Formats: sequence, structure tokens, C-alpha cells
Amino acid sequence: MSTTAFVLGGGGVLGATQVGMLRALLAAGITPDLVVGTSIGSVNGAFVAADPTADGVARLEELWRDVVRSGEMSESPVRQAARFARHGTHVMRRGLIPGLVQRHLGVDLIEDLPVPFQCVAAEIESSASRWFTAGPIATAVAASCAVPGLFAPVEIDGAHYYDGGLVHSIPVGRAIALGATEIHVLQVGRVEQLLSAPTNPLDVGLVAFEIARRHRFVEEIAEVPDSVRLHVLPSGTDKAPTTSVPLGRGTMAKVEDRMSRAFDATSAYLDGTTR
Repeated sequence: MSTTAFVLGGGGVLGATQVGMLRALLAAGITPDLVVGTSIGSVNGAFVAADPTADGVARLEELWRDVVRSGEMSESPVRQAARFARHGTHVMRRGLIPGLVQRHLGVDLIEDLPVPFQCVAAEIESSASRWFTAGPIATAVAASCAVPGLFAPVEIDGAHYYDGGLVHSIPVGRAIALGATEIHVLQVGRVEQLLSAPTNPLDVGLVAFEIARRHRFVEEIAEVPDSVRLHVLPSGTDKAPTTSVPLGRGTMAKVEDRMSRAFDATSAYLDGTTR
């Protein structure tokens, strides 16, 4: 029996790319038996697991529009600096991610999702991965999206969690371990490009982090069994930044362009694989 998995990686605002990919997959009649996500991919993944139809993707698109319209992800630097000075660990307000998920998703518990879904976060105390397979979706997704410095660590059952991309940037291996025989990788465009040697102090840190983020994905791709069909879907972008850009008022045109490019590129790819 075949098992089709959608694997959604991290990438912050670049995760809009995955919305276009999801639309293309569903338009081609490809639906998941399993969804695995990390960071922003856990948000997008939860929505397709809740409703793997065009209506479900439309609801996800509305979430992205809500974020842009509200400006919640692009607060003034003064307000963010004040929050960082007060707490010392984060610049974004607590409850932002779970609030968005609760407003738009319509399902509360992972075990109630129609399609099996898992997302991952990095446990601070043990430095280990934690895969969320049951419990409140909004809390699990918030943990998976808790980018260090941007969001506060998320506390669950006495442990604290940071962004899942720290331990699994694109969790192909998890999908294989769960029995996937055909995997569609929804990445945001970064892995399509080679890294360049750093030229300034800021680049040094960014390149080092990007190497660490890509390393496990590259290793997992190399170890995919011959019995598993793997599709790394194209983003349709010429260049994806290695860091996220602000997501606020006035950026919806860029978000929709990223969705559209990914839809066109993925549709063309899928058309080629079925001929």
C-alpha cells in the first residue's frame, strides 16, 4: 500500500511559497496520507491536514492575508526593542502564533485532524527533538515556530521549546520512518541555491546557521531508500533570501507573487512527472 506524505520545511515569511505548492498538488489530485512540518511548515501543514481540499488552502491563504493586514508581524522597532528590554529573550508578543491558528483552523487537537499530522520543536533542556503527535495544535505549532530571539520559548509540560528548524529543517527522514512511500517536499527556495562564502561579519553567522540547517536535509536526501519516490517541489523563484523579511502591511503583493510562482512551477513539475 502506498503512503503519500507532504513534508513542509521552515522558512518564515518565505513559507508563502508552500501555499502555492499545496494549491498545485491538490489541483493535480494529489492528497496526503500523512503531513509532517517544521516551523512555518507546521502552520501550513496543519491547515492541509485539517482540510486537504481547495477550500482548506483558501482558508490558509486567508490566514496569510490576516497576518499582513493586521501588521502583527511587523511591529515598530521601538515597541520590539521595549519588549526585548523588558523580557530579554524575544521581540514578538506572546500568543501571536497560537492566536492566529485558533482563529482560522477550526480544529483544536492534533488527534482530531482528518489527516495524520506531526510537527517538531527543539527542547531546550535536553537539546532533543520533540515530535508532537497529539494535544493542542496551536501550542504545538507555536513551539515549532518559536524562532530564538524573535519569539519566547514555548513551555509545554515543564519543558521549553524553540523552533523545530534547529533540529529538523525539512524532516524527510521522519516521513520515511512513518512509512511514507512517496514524499512531496515543500521547501521555500533556499535549498535550490548554493551558498556563497561570507563577506562581512553578519554573513558569517547567517552562512554558518544555513549550513547547519541544510546539512541534515542533505544527509536525509542521500539516505532515501530506492523504494521511496521523492519529489522536491520547485519554488519558482530566482533567488530566495537566506533570512526572513518583514511580513506586514504593504507586503501582500510580494506574498501573493511567491504563492503564484510556486503554483506555476509546481504545476509544471507535476505535469511533467505524469506524462
